[in-house]
Amino acid sequence: MTLIKSISGIRGTIGGFPGDNLTPLDVVKFTGAFAAIIKDEKFGQPVKFVVGRDARISGEMVENLVTATLSGMGIEVLNLGFSTTPTVEIAVTDSKADAGIIITASHNPKQWNALKLLNSAGEFISDEIGKKVLELAEKEDFLFAEVDDLGTVTNNDTYIDKHIEAVLNMELVDPSAIKEANFKIAVDGVNSTGGIAIPKLLKALGVENIVEINCEPTGAFAHNPEPLAENLTEISKVVKEQHCDLGIVVDPDVDRLAFIMENGEMFGEEYTLVAVADYILQHKKGNTVSNLSSTRALKDVTEKHGGKYYASAVGEVNVVAKMKEVNAVIGGEGNGGVIYPGLHLGRDALVGVGLFLTNLAQKNIKMSALRKTYPAYYISKNKVQLPPDTNLQAMFEIVMKHFPDNEILTIDGVKIEFDKGWVHMRSSNTEPILRVYAEGQTPAMAEEYASQVIDILDTIMHF
Repeated sequence: MTLIKSISGIRGTIGGFPGDNLTPLDVVKFTGAFAAIIKDEKFGQPVKFVVGRDARISGEMVENLVTATLSGMGIEVLNLGFSTTPTVEIAVTDSKADAGIIITASHNPKQWNALKLLNSAGEFISDEIGKKVLELAEKEDFLFAEVDDLGTVTNNDTYIDKHIEAVLNMELVDPSAIKEANFKIAVDGVNSTGGIAIPKLLKALGVENIVEINCEPTGAFAHNPEPLAENLTEISKVVKEQHCDLGIVVDPDVDRLAFIMENGEMFGEEYTLVAVADYILQHKKGNTVSNLSSTRALKDVTEKHGGKYYASAVGEVNVVAKMKEVNAVIGGEGNGGVIYPGLHLGRDALVGVGLFLTNLAQKNIKMSALRKTYPAYYISKNKVQLPPDTNLQAMFEIVMKHFPDNEILTIDGVKIEFDKGWVHMRSSNTEPILRVYAEGQTPAMAEEYASQVIDILDTIMHF
């Protein structure tokens, strides 16, 4: 059982002892700390929060704790109930709220839950604010409201529909082309709120033939909720056997998007962003951003269209900051996270679906044919166990000396560029391990790049 406190929020397993796991006391403490900081920023003015959750089993319990705590702090609460992470982000700005809390543990299994914290722009809070939340929660130094000053809670379940309407109204989404394509699409909503949002979106886009799998929002996840190939055997089989044009898979809070091709194979989670970016760049010239561990295919596609690619540190808040800095027209993360500033600056599977299907419909080709139009890369993901008290910086310095002629980036761990790929080393925030990800034009090439670095690390640790 685990409780992980980070600058972006708090997540952990439900039950157990306070401070060890995510218990009701921890939920109240961190909600209260965040609320106190936002209240201080408002200098006595009324404060409004938006709250929404995915469908996991503990969601209602945590939602009740969060909304009651905010009310107890004298804050007005707009409670969306079942929602998605991007829907809450949109609702914060649409309702002119001062902050938001998303109750979701994203792709973690059902025993997990979390509080994700948003600022008034509907974006994840900064490192500075995150540190203040952790400090204040530890001290429990915040003041609850007196009885005449308690806040109100208003329930509003219309925001998924508003989100869908916003996607349909986007300039580069063409519902008529999608309707004319007459797609047959399977959807795996992993028994969370994607089972509500994605079929609704598809119907609004004119898709009439939808095969729903695990779309009841019970929170009893039918499989490991991370949208990786090994977890998606059911939808892969359905797509092939029922002759679907494609399958759509999202994680429990609907900010990650993966596709299954008509042959039952994965389109590639890394290629969700690549395909959407290729479509955007055909219509809007400009720059792109992804994190250091994402595929080089985005750089290739960006440069093909005359734009410039930029890399950020891992993490959505870092990608968004870099996108603002370079005025990117599209960005995201290689885990299927599409960030399109044309609607809002957050990973959004609904936006990704609208843009992707428009591209596929206008090209009038099969998914597998579309995939072949993009550069082929393969990623190897590895972990290296770190001994206690490892001096990571010293280790990184030794590794870098082995590659004096390679371009090296150090904004988040160390990334070494090769002619046909890269290796990225970064420490885990939650485990005593070093993640070593590598990419190459073949699986063997990716493994070879990774092995070069792992062999050096082994030599250092056993010296």
